[in-house]
Amino acid sequence: MPTVATPEIALQQTTASTDIVRRSFHRGALALAIVLAPLTTLVAQESPFAAAMKTTLIEPAAPAVPAPLIERTPAGRTPVERPHRFWDRENTLLFAGVAVMNTADFWATRNNLSHGGRELNPLTRPFAGSTAGLAFNFTAETAGYIGASYIFHKTGHHKLERIASLVSIGGSAGAVAYDLSHR
Repeated sequence: MPTVATPEIALQQTTASTDIVRRSFHRGALALAIVLAPLTTLVAQESPFAAAMKTTLIEPAAPAVPAPLIERTPAGRTPVERPHRFWDRENTLLFAGVAVMNTADFWATRNNLSHGGRELNPLTRPFAGSTAGLAFNFTAETAGYIGASYIFHKTGHHKLERIASLVSIGGSAGAVAYDLSHR
């Protein structure tokens, strides 16, 4: 005799399959956003050749009068970001956040490894054999992000300068959350 599904069971099965599809969609969308996010900055960047042509052929020489402290912009245009010192307040706070989150990532990873876990990051895996190796890895990672921010600062990419720190903080926060949830 065939089994007849009640409406409640059919609804539960439909809800369960809908939840699986919804979770898969959200994970796929997140993965796609992570992959495509760096590409948007590449598209938004102007080529060095075009920038050189613009400054040498089109733009007139800089005026001898210094720029005013407050610049007015026409309606609908965003104000141009002014140069700033590299170790300004915002960068100092961002770099402190990078250091704190990398320290938390170090602690969570070390704790996970000491209790039988394994390192999932293939770049960190060679250093996972010892505490000193992990400390070196996370210190170098912190210095690398600060160095990348400095290069972006020196080349005039001030938004990327800030974004590099935010990416590091987000990546470390995700790793800590994963380590803590998989104890």
